Amino acid sequence: MRISKFAIPEIIFGRGSIVHLASCAKRLGARRVLVVTDQGLTAAGWVDRVLEILRDNGLSWVLYDTIDRNPRDYQIHEGAAIYAREHADVIIAVGGGSPMDAAKGIATIIGNGGRINDYEGANRIMRPLPPSIFLPTTAGSGSDISQFCIVTDVERRLKMSIISRSLVPNISIIDPLVLLTKSEELIVTSAIDAFAHAVESYLSLLSSPFTEYQAVKAIRLIMTNLRPAVEERSIEALENLSIASTAAGMSFSNAGLGVGHSLAHSLGGMFDVQHGLVHPILLPAVMRFNLPNSLDKLAEIGRIVCGPRMCSEEAIAQAGIAHLERFFADFGVPVRLRDILPDKDCLETIARAAVNDACTLTNPRPANWEALLGVCQEAW
Repeated sequence: MRISKFAIPEIIFGRGSIVHLASCAKRLGARRVLVVTDQGLTAAGWVDRVLEILRDNGLSWVLYDTIDRNPRDYQIHEGAAIYAREHADVIIAVGGGSPMDAAKGIATIIGNGGRINDYEGANRIMRPLPPSIFLPTTAGSGSDISQFCIVTDVERRLKMSIISRSLVPNISIIDPLVLLTKSEELIVTSAIDAFAHAVESYLSLLSSPFTEYQAVKAIRLIMTNLRPAVEERSIEALENLSIASTAAGMSFSNAGLGVGHSLAHSLGGMFDVQHGLVHPILLPAVMRFNLPNSLDKLAEIGRIVCGPRMCSEEAIAQAGIAHLERFFADFGVPVRLRDILPDKDCLETIARAAVNDACTLTNPRPANWEALLGVCQEAW
């Protein structure tokens, strides 16, 4: 068996766990924190709750809440300038993947200098980052667990993948009660994002017994709990989606992803598409593309989503993919690329950009731009 590694932050999980924020910040040496979030969360009241906790415990803060849904490179540099100007000492990110990725980018510049595109790719961050605490407000992105940071290079219209052990935050505080205020669409797209993390990392060339266990756990939890989370707003189901997102984050952070995320990054960079909307569209086509190289694992996914059947490995794998297509469609989210893109002429450009994404390297089946174009055409 080859040597593998497994890196995660300290995790504080449970209903009401947000109350531990200030004590965690103080443990990291905080006196004045930079709170990175977006205006939607500020309007929803969760940022006020965070600031109240900090104030009640004698901590001061500066708020940076203008992060877009796909964080831009210039926002990273603005945040780093605010951190330096305000003499902050700890970063707290509150939000989904965008504020958390922005916080990682800001921390990278604070610790290492330069421009954020200097660190595109894997293992280019050489100096320590300032301490950070992440409070995820969705059950999907896994950014609070992972070694990944995704930032849009505005000039190139490209989402950069930055991968480094240094990007794992010190502490992740996961409070499932936050999910009670989320829209149905956000719960669904976040959960399917986590599902894509689990599937792609399960198939990844760098998967290990440690990551595979977490991936399968996430797949099972999402299939069982997504419907009651949406239809009943069951706190138990929402809590299980938080566990699934965390497990999927543990998996993909250490095993990597695949061409589904390469294409999602390309789409997001070019068209500013919400990341979670892409995976219900692309994942079935990506799974079919990988079938020749991952039959055993895709058959196992098929047995999880369809139940045991007396049939061949290929038949159960294909049945599982078809079941997922129906499962995603039942939630009313887009399931074809034509639902979110202006025309088909852009597909080649998307495929050519995606082939150079870091996630392509760990896909179980080698892919050139023509192969990725085929995936996009199937999903059209």
